[in-house]
Amino acid sequence: MHAFRSAWAAGRLHHAWLLHGPEGIGKATLAFRLARIVLGAEDMASPEGRRVSAGTHADLLVIRRGFDEKRGRPRAEIVMDDVAPIQQFLRRTAAEAGWRVVLIDGAEYLNRNAANALLKLLEEPPPKAVILMTSAAPGRLLPTIRSRCRRLGLDPLDGSTMRAVLTGQGQPDDVIARLIAEGAGAPGRAARLALDSDGAIADFVSGTLDGTVAPSAILAQSERIARQDDGFAVFTELLGARLAMSARAAGHAGDVAAAAAQARAFRAIEDLRRETERFNLDKAVAVQMAVAVATGDDQAGS
Repeated sequence: MHAFRSAWAAGRLHHAWLLHGPEGIGKATLAFRLARIVLGAEDMASPEGRRVSAGTHADLLVIRRGFDEKRGRPRAEIVMDDVAPIQQFLRRTAAEAGWRVVLIDGAEYLNRNAANALLKLLEEPPPKAVILMTSAAPGRLLPTIRSRCRRLGLDPLDGSTMRAVLTGQGQPDDVIARLIAEGAGAPGRAARLALDSDGAIADFVSGTLDGTVAPSAILAQSERIARQDDGFAVFTELLGARLAMSARAAGHAGDVAAAAAQARAFRAIEDLRRETERFNLDKAVAVQMAVAVATGDDQAGS
């Protein structure tokens, strides 16, 4: 925030910024705050501030994954049709603040065609325009896109700040400690994990990795998770977090082979999650596959 505001005040604002950090850390919230600086809309009660809040500011264009009405969730990718309006938006003269802002939320979801179209804009940026991108997985962006952006990394919140945020969200006192531990400093992530209100999915993940869940119970648990709203998303998020934590611990201990194995399992489960959501695959089967990947047991759930 300070780096952006300083560049703006000095009249040396870079044309593209990449805000990266863990899922749920508040990247989109920060991106909108930066957009408000450029658009003179920091006062929420001002006409400009209200237009940004309402999504009607003429000099702000927000790009994110479209919504799949049939499946009732965001589409798997940001496609060419989603980014096509950017070029026309940047060609025209700013209507209000003299500057134009494009905010791409979740830039890692850009498919190849959309990413290449964006790259052309970054290579020849128009004057008095800034592109703000958020990403929880900047490594999935084209290297040529990353190289043209100034990066702002968001660090996880500490425990006391997380407690204050979760309390403000109205989370019950008896689950806040669990959400702080599982949320890894990301309040948005903690709010999603709160959907596992009784901790059953978290217990299943722990038991699976600790070897205390009987193979015969995996099928029943996977079907329960698949039936629960957002159950699959919560399961894969918790499982991925445990694997990432194990990979870091093994790396710090000098066990390179174990760290690499845990990292491979983490990536495989991320791929499985994306493919399951993209193609609307059977989530119960996907849970069983994720368990097999995480435990190295290809027979899990069979």
